[in-house]
Amino acid sequence: MNFIIVGAGRVGMRTARVLKEENHESVLIEPDETKVERLRGSGFEVVRGDGSDEATLLGQDLETVDGIAALSGDLVANFIACMIGKRHGCRTVARVDSDDHEYLVGKYADSVDEVIYPERLGAIAAKNALVGGSVRAVADIAQNLQLLELTVTPGSPMRGYSLSELELPADARVLAFGKEGRRLQLPDADASLEVGDRVVAIADSGVLREVEQIIVGEGDRALARGGV
Repeated sequence: MNFIIVGAGRVGMRTARVLKEENHESVLIEPDETKVERLRGSGFEVVRGDGSDEATLLGQDLETVDGIAALSGDLVANFIACMIGKRHGCRTVARVDSDDHEYLVGKYADSVDEVIYPERLGAIAAKNALVGGSVRAVADIAQNLQLLELTVTPGSPMRGYSLSELELPADARVLAFGKEGRRLQLPDADASLEVGDRVVAIADSGVLREVEQIIVGEGDRALARGGV
């Protein structure tokens, strides 16, 4: 697949590297000459220019581009790039650095397919590293929704029960399940919950604690928090 990445900062550069590793083609658009030369020297295709400039984007033959990831630190430029890309049939992803700008996300919702929050993802990684244990936050889907990976412990009240018997709050859903040491798969209602098994669930922030107690258990969660 063919992609355009607007902004060659930390997020944009890492995204380009991942795409390259997975054999996708991508072009970075970056105004900083030093970054442009460094990335070209590393084997990346880079265009020096303003990614929110329509002429610059059209010069990349947008009709052949599958998606535009506007990942610069300039919020307005990111949304402009997405608006241009959407008019030409591209899938669009915009970087937003602060929850304070969520009103803009709503305003430009028709032009942006996905919004990413690097600060949120960084905070999640830090939280996981600090807390450890049997509950791992995977991503914030929105301000009130979180994706969790929970590991069944010896103290889990659902240990030995099947997924069909797992009764979560109304504002939570199981999305994937994996037996210990195996990859995650779509949940099988007949699968039994045993120690070490992993459950991926999406839950409203108001019921996170209840979901953790049901799948992980009270005592093990306390240990994961350092006994607090």
